[in-house]
Amino acid sequence: MFPIPPTLAAMSDAPRPTLLFVVTEDWYFRSHRLPTARAARDAGFDVGVACRVGKDAAAIAAEGFRVIPLPWRRGSFNPLRALGDVRRLARLYRRERPTIIHHIAVKPTVLGGFALFLAGFPNDLRDTRVVATLAGLGLGLSGAGTKAALGRGLLRLALKAAGWRRRHALVVQNGDDAALLAAGWPRPPSSRLIRGSGVDLTHYEELAEPMGPVTCAQVSRMLTLKGVEDLVAAVRQVRAQGVDLRLLLAGAPDADSPAAIPEATLRAWGTEPGIEWLGAVSDVRTVWARAHIAVLASRGGEGVPKSLLEAAACGRAIVATDVPGSREVAVEGRNALLAPPRDPAALAAALSRLAQNAALRRRLSLGSRAVVDPEFGEAEVGRRMRDLYLGLVAPFPASAPGGA
Repeated sequence: MFPIPPTLAAMSDAPRPTLLFVVTEDWYFRSHRLPTARAARDAGFDVGVACRVGKDAAAIAAEGFRVIPLPWRRGSFNPLRALGDVRRLARLYRRERPTIIHHIAVKPTVLGGFALFLAGFPNDLRDTRVVATLAGLGLGLSGAGTKAALGRGLLRLALKAAGWRRRHALVVQNGDDAALLAAGWPRPPSSRLIRGSGVDLTHYEELAEPMGPVTCAQVSRMLTLKGVEDLVAAVRQVRAQGVDLRLLLAGAPDADSPAAIPEATLRAWGTEPGIEWLGAVSDVRTVWARAHIAVLASRGGEGVPKSLLEAAACGRAIVATDVPGSREVAVEGRNALLAPPRDPAALAAALSRLAQNAALRRRLSLGSRAVVDPEFGEAEVGRRMRDLYLGLVAPFPASAPGGA
């Protein structure tokens, strides 16, 4: 539990400050943002969560957080639907008038930024502060093409529409994203680096390496952008070379994503020698208890992958692609081997090397826990986010100058 800091304890006779999270899915909030929300609640905030409601809403409400349904979908970019989402958010902001609005990820940041403008921010919501966390830019915004550049321009426009200024905070999870957002923007808003959403270091403890054939595992949504196809191709290559490497794929299909891998394809892979598709797994410690090596073959756009944080906390050697976000956790030579994205042959070489070198595997495994403990732990991430919120609600001079 976080004690109530003096800045809020001194306000105990006043109404509690309100913190409204705006996020696409209830399951994402539960899996990635509960530690931050708990830290804010324990510091004295009244917490609400606006999201699409599914099976995880009850668990969120059980934490004492208000759940506000939003009828949106992550995979929908229909302009008319987006306009409707903006209007609904504007009405929500005018009705709730929260002390802090925290937009999580790119879509809520973009739509929420325009909704704030429509709601009359900052004049009509002059006491509201805004936090935006960009949990990875995704392949759509992090690429080098014209489409990605236009997407980043739209994101910047949304931030400006939200009346960006000194009393707000832009949070990124890795330095590469901060640099990419700043490029080509004469006066970009300053960003804060808070790496990841936190991992429970007591729940995920170091595990002994399992017996039996060397096994690698990827825990992720089953999407092409996560490089699952590249990983399957790499494991096929390793096995064709006579190395008995096994692969576990843990994760459900994601029908809302345009990058979804069909369930029929996943089932077909699961019938191949050495490959097992587990589907959704409620406790991924059972995966790491079976696997010697953690893999994330992502093609890019990551924030800080939670699956790698959990694997590292369990003391697993890592093979990952050399992309922003992943290399925050997978450090070449310390706890990981890196390969270029979209390169099954290079991925196969790294997997083969680690599968056949127990000493190297053991050395990298020993380095993994030290990478995440304590910097990526829930307590540290929760403390930093709590301090950010408190800094936004702390008294400040009325004559303080505005920022970019």
